[in-house]
Amino acid sequence: MTDKDFDENEVPGGEGSEAAADEAARPDPDLQEDAAGDDELTIEDILGTEQTDEAAVVDAENPDLLLDLKRVQAEYANYRRRTEEQREIEIERAKGSVASGLLPVLDDLDRAEKHGDLAEGSALLAIAEKLRAVVARLGVERYGAAGEVFDPLQHEAIVQVPTPGAETPTILEVVEVGYRLGAIELRPAKVVVAVAAE
Repeated sequence: MTDKDFDENEVPGGEGSEAAADEAARPDPDLQEDAAGDDELTIEDILGTEQTDEAAVVDAENPDLLLDLKRVQAEYANYRRRTEEQREIEIERAKGSVASGLLPVLDDLDRAEKHGDLAEGSALLAIAEKLRAVVARLGVERYGAAGEVFDPLQHEAIVQVPTPGAETPTILEVVEVGYRLGAIELRPAKVVVAVAAE
């Protein structure tokens, strides 16, 4: 083999070596298109048929999932309603407990008022008014007054007095005032009842 047998492009360091280096450094247009296409791949392209199969399974189960969701929502709504009702009951019970403890004090104030101890301008009158205001803010109502029709659900008859002309049982005298807190009966009114004479 002679020197003439070598092509200039094949000889290292020849004139063709610079062209070959430029050719090698220049990126392949086909490779560039593939690389640009990789940036635009969608999730479906990456996942292939797995995504569509999974979507089909979810669609098939959709009615059951919807029913389950509605059931959970209904259970939560019921739970919230029961919790709110229970909370209201506990609040009323707590208020009733406090008010029940104050009833003997209110009775003492009523007795003091009957005996004239709650005179205008006295310190005891100021205390009585404040205490009655607190009880009223709790929602406690007092009931039972002479002349009212006797109701066995609200009043406790201590004595029945046969009275001429009495057609219906009527309260003659209130021995102990009754108190209620909303629908809760704290204490029935103890009364003397006039009944029809035989």
